[in-house]
Amino acid sequence: MSATSGRAAGKRVLVTGAARGMGRSHAVRLAEEGADLILVDICASLPEIEYPLSSRADLDETARLVEKHHRRAITHVVDVRDAAALASAVAEGVAELGGLDAAVANAGVLTVGTWDTTTAEQWRTVVDVNLIGTWNTCAAALPYLVDEGGSLVLISSSAGLKGTPLHLPYTASKHGVVGLSRALANELAAQNVRVNTVHPTGVETGMRPESLQGLLAEGRPDLIPIFLNALPTLMADAIDISNAVLFLVSDESRFVTGLEFKVDAGVTLR
Repeated sequence: MSATSGRAAGKRVLVTGAARGMGRSHAVRLAEEGADLILVDICASLPEIEYPLSSRADLDETARLVEKHHRRAITHVVDVRDAAALASAVAEGVAELGGLDAAVANAGVLTVGTWDTTTAEQWRTVVDVNLIGTWNTCAAALPYLVDEGGSLVLISSSAGLKGTPLHLPYTASKHGVVGLSRALANELAAQNVRVNTVHPTGVETGMRPESLQGLLAEGRPDLIPIFLNALPTLMADAIDISNAVLFLVSDESRFVTGLEFKVDAGVTLR
């Protein structure tokens, strides 16, 4: 895709959680359509999260895949909970690319447990990454968007729209992302900054706590129907979510703000 063609031609986009999974998919899909990328990831695991997080090699691979499409990829290893470090990384990336047109707040983590086994440390980690980290991403991007306009795309979840059990901190944080998006959409409309959320069903990524299946099957089989999609699929593919992100970054959605964009195979209908 050339710099003058494509649905995201010439866009400069920040993506957090970009090293693998949906973040990598978003970055590559945007690059396919002409965008240059600032790619951010923690590239380290966290003790409160039972599955391994990404590595520096993963982030480098995302950059390589972006560059295969002849687009620029600027990488930074940053924890989105660190507002100052994130703002510094974004400032460096913007200086290199010459501006910023959109940000995709994708970084997120998930714990599994009943209400009485979820620890305070798990609550703090999940809320700090998923909600405060999303705000930190918005705050780092907005100084470059308010003058020229742009798009904030906040990745929530089907759990941000329904009472998904057995990961209470995740569900609470993803509902919080919706409230943040609605408030920002109102506050920033006068500056032509659009703010929208995307709500995936389950997606096959590295965010996969193995304990969930056992907890459902052995402890709470009555809750299984809450997790079932209406459409005949167990999981969505990352590209399905990335196509929604592309639409919200592109000028095709220039009058779309405050939208809760469900790509959830109907799971929130149940």
